[in-house]
Amino acid sequence: MNKINHVLGISGGKDSAALAIYMNRKYPKLDINFYTCDTGKELKETYDLIDRLNSVLGRPITLYKSINSDHTPIDNPFDHFLVASGGYLPSPMARWCTKKMKLEPFEQQIGDQPTISYVGIRGDENREGYISKRENIQTIFPFRKNIWSEDVISKFIDNGNIKFVKNFYQEELKKDDTDIIEKIESKIAFSYTKSQKVDTLINFDVKIFNKAVFNFLKGTDYPVGKLDSFPLIENDEIIGLDDVFEILENSGVGIPAYYLPIEFEIEIDGKIEKSTYSRSRSGCFFCFYQQKLEWVWLLEQHPELFEEALRYEKDGYTWSIEPLKELKKPERVYQIKKEYILRKKREQRKKDNQMHWQDEILSAEGEGCASCFI
Repeated sequence: MNKINHVLGISGGKDSAALAIYMNRKYPKLDINFYTCDTGKELKETYDLIDRLNSVLGRPITLYKSINSDHTPIDNPFDHFLVASGGYLPSPMARWCTKKMKLEPFEQQIGDQPTISYVGIRGDENREGYISKRENIQTIFPFRKNIWSEDVISKFIDNGNIKFVKNFYQEELKKDDTDIIEKIESKIAFSYTKSQKVDTLINFDVKIFNKAVFNFLKGTDYPVGKLDSFPLIENDEIIGLDDVFEILENSGVGIPAYYLPIEFEIEIDGKIEKSTYSRSRSGCFFCFYQQKLEWVWLLEQHPELFEEALRYEKDGYTWSIEPLKELKKPERVYQIKKEYILRKKREQRKKDNQMHWQDEILSAEGEGCASCFI
């Protein structure tokens, strides 16, 4: 196992921090190298979390640098790449920030060494996460029921691999189970999709599924296939948001401060209304994925950082459709808070109505059933 490099990236957010603690405690024999990539524009709370995590893990968190300060007059990674991009701010359509300051330094550091990268996509999330195009880097998702990445699953579940999967399951099963064998023999088609087949196999027995995938990888160049054994194939835990918070609290690391809700209040139609706001993600304080209310949070909780973000907006480049100079106006701040509170009220009313009608339907069904015996 020493020939394979095990790595886990820490963004400063809750999920990657919880995964680092989880892996460090559950699989202490895995020699995992923890790393982080600094953009130079993180919140102080992010650096504080990484410092606490460093102490809890009992091993260093390596910094993967995206620039060499000896070769550039600009020592801040974001500012360096902003100049290199011609002053064009990053956006959902041009995420050069993630590419230049996180993905490229990670892949440069790894080089050609066979590497398993552990990523903290939770079991209650419906997204795949980053998968490197490098053949020597394989992504594993320990928090999910399906720990394997989409590229691995596609090859394993391919119609051309049916014979291998069938033979493996027949050897593993303690007794003949014609139902699951029939499912394995059924080819993927419009009426029986890849995701349906994968769900069937995982729900039947996730450990057998993992063992089958692991044995399949033995015949490939994937890094996991080069291992004599891989302890995660015996894991059937699913870690969700509540579990992540519990891991952080019980470890002593605590929840990143920017996730903690802060109360605010405004007057709507002569009545004082209260709500809370916080940040929903780690990353740069001016992340373009922030919601309007998160920008208000930054304005009120870190006004100096809001002003710094505002100074980046020039020559028509803005962090979102709405320029920050407009968003910071008191009347606009009030409007954003008001819209947020009213939306939450609508969502709660809708939820209450759904629960009410469900109760009514259940009540009516019960009366109907009883009347049959009168």
